[in-house]
Amino acid sequence: MTDRVGESLARIERLDPRLCAFIEVWDDEARTRARTADRRLPLAGVPFAVKGPSGIRSYAAERLIAAGAVPVGSTAVPGPGTYWQTWGQGRHGRTVNPYRADRTPGGSSAGSAVAVAAGMVPLATGSDGAGSVRIPAAWCGVFGLKTTNGLLPSPDRTGLASAGVLARSAAEARPFLRCVLGIPATDDAVYGATDNALYDAPAAVSLPVPAVFSPDLGYARPDPEVAGVVGAAVERLVAAGVVRLVRPGGPLTPGGPLTPDGPSAPDEPLVLLDPCEAWTTVRGGDLSGGAGVRAAEVRAENDRRLDALFARTPLLLTPVTPNRPHGHEGPGKLYSTALTWAFNLSGHPAASIPAGFTADGCPVGLQLVAARGADAALLDMAVAAEKHAAPPAPRKARPAPRKALPTPKAPTAPTATKAS
Repeated sequence: MTDRVGESLARIERLDPRLCAFIEVWDDEARTRARTADRRLPLAGVPFAVKGPSGIRSYAAERLIAAGAVPVGSTAVPGPGTYWQTWGQGRHGRTVNPYRADRTPGGSSAGSAVAVAAGMVPLATGSDGAGSVRIPAAWCGVFGLKTTNGLLPSPDRTGLASAGVLARSAAEARPFLRCVLGIPATDDAVYGATDNALYDAPAAVSLPVPAVFSPDLGYARPDPEVAGVVGAAVERLVAAGVVRLVRPGGPLTPGGPLTPDGPSAPDEPLVLLDPCEAWTTVRGGDLSGGAGVRAAEVRAENDRRLDALFARTPLLLTPVTPNRPHGHEGPGKLYSTALTWAFNLSGHPAASIPAGFTADGCPVGLQLVAARGADAALLDMAVAAEKHAAPPAPRKARPAPRKALPTPKAPTAPTATKAS
């Protein structure tokens, strides 16, 4: 157990001066925890990182520690002096994208995504109020999950922020979800056979999964190359028999035919109302007057359309962001959150899996969205999809191999209560 933590700390010491993923590293405390950990616990000696200076006090961190995991440090979040959140400030300087040092890693879970992508830790906690887990996951080429709003305690009084996790793969995020949510390890209906390590267990979903693909949700304007990478990923999922494209409304009949550039638009495209104004109003907390009425109307109408969609179809696919990672000077007029914050308003669980790379070497993420409360099913669908969604990574960007996580046992603590 001490070997896992020692390897993690050594990698942090070697890589963090360049990547700037951490605010603090708890070297002595982590080694002590590893030496004294109860080997009977499901995650005994597994190192992990927590988001930001207060992350160690989060419910997710407490549950991971109770399962024997060892926190090794807190990761970078946006620093002062800017309103945009798609960056991080670590103890050695600004946090850089591990694939393109001249680009941001995304945020606000910036350091968590970089720490995972660089193999400094196998998983890290995050929180997502508008895309803060999914965007850095997409731009750093790792897996990121935003849980259903209210499923886990959150200090965010607006109700928009949800706990999340970043991991090298959806399969490696299973220990997080199982331990944090208190899902029994013997629940074969959710996770399938558990004789093998959890990350190797086959996804307990029936393939192909009926899915709706929307490149823009009806209002965004994605970068054509980003949309092309995501479209090609969806095409690979269709060809591999993982998903079956259907129309957003009406019976479960196939959508438009595939084209060389990816799936064509369905006959009935999914159209949501642009949530930008509603998100800003709700996040600001002032719901009085016309802006509050408009925010409520947008939210209610989008909820109605999404409820109708998920009543027929278990999975929605979109790009995570409409643009590739921007430079450290900021996003300009681009809204990197354009395709993520709709699901903070609606409360649906959403995940990012790697979809491939743009020609200039920037990772692109494919967003998977499921019905509220279907977090375990969404994770299973992500496990199935990640095996086929992305082409092989560029050789120079391939992460170093790491030891796999142990098979978690059922935690004894009760399932989380709804956030206040």
